[in-house]
Amino acid sequence: MTSTTPAQQAEKHIAPQADHSEAAKSWIRRIAEGRAWLFLAALIICFEVWSRVVYGATFVLNPFNLQSIAIFAVAPLLLATGQTFVIISGGIDLSLGFIMGLAAVIAAHATNMAGAAIPLPLAMLAGILAAVIVAGVPGVINGLLISRLRVPPFIGTLGMFGVARGAAYLLAGGTTVPVQNSWFALLGNGKFYSVPYLVIITAIFIIVMHYILSQTRFGQHNYAIGANAQAARRAGIDIKDHILRLYVLSAMCAGLGGALYAARFTAGAAQAGEPLLLDSVAAVVIGGASLFGGSGTILGTVAGALVIAVIQYGLVFVNVEPFWQFIAVGVVIIISVLIDQAQRRFSGARQDE
Repeated sequence: MTSTTPAQQAEKHIAPQADHSEAAKSWIRRIAEGRAWLFLAALIICFEVWSRVVYGATFVLNPFNLQSIAIFAVAPLLLATGQTFVIISGGIDLSLGFIMGLAAVIAAHATNMAGAAIPLPLAMLAGILAAVIVAGVPGVINGLLISRLRVPPFIGTLGMFGVARGAAYLLAGGTTVPVQNSWFALLGNGKFYSVPYLVIITAIFIIVMHYILSQTRFGQHNYAIGANAQAARRAGIDIKDHILRLYVLSAMCAGLGGALYAARFTAGAAQAGEPLLLDSVAAVVIGGASLFGGSGTILGTVAGALVIAVIQYGLVFVNVEPFWQFIAVGVVIIISVLIDQAQRRFSGARQDE
């Protein structure tokens, strides 16, 4: 018969408590990481209850509402996708709004000019391709400023904000540029089995970007740089080239957003992305990415963009003044940042004071 010492008996009592503590930490961490989906669920429940009580109708099961929310989310989500890559790396891109506007103007002009020489479907594709390529130019400049000249991302992209803004207005002649292409209009307003083409294109694009971020070496390097740039450099990652490609990718995401904006409204406008810049940052932050870098996901950004779209459309649906949407989105951003800081303190992560 074996006997146990008092120390061994004490370990038996302590071990289960440690297991419970770790389990509790794991659950808290999962809740914090999934906060965007919790925000989204809470919003949908609130608007559904309000709609049934006040109007006697459903909010979330109404196909028109679902289509509208999806359309609302398309442009901010395209900008936020590129912004996600940048923020995970520890940077930020403030030029995306007017790069999107520049791309919208380019798409309109290129589609019209190409339509005079080639069939309309090919002209539409030429316009989209031109918008994405031209949008990559300010992305290259941003990347060179930040990676080679060591300009802080906030300053470098803020300067490009002004350059892209001026170029867009100059090319547009201070007005909108109408698009004379029926295929382009169909792309922006047509549907496939009640699902808008814009939503289908965006969904495919998001799947590709999710794969790049989560399954490729480029995505893993992005996380490594955002978590610890010095360690990433010692591990052999070419940070300069990565940052350059990163800002080009971000700008080209905005370029696609501008092209689809021009398709939706059959016109290019220099100010197309101006109100969407903060929405793109908000979607990334609400989606769980840390402004300190090193964390974030595309799926979280999707949830963040849907939160913003539900707030924007839902407040209009329940007949609340649309100005309240700014307050609501701001409150959600603040809550998300506070949760992120609490999560970092809880996990013992480094914080810049």
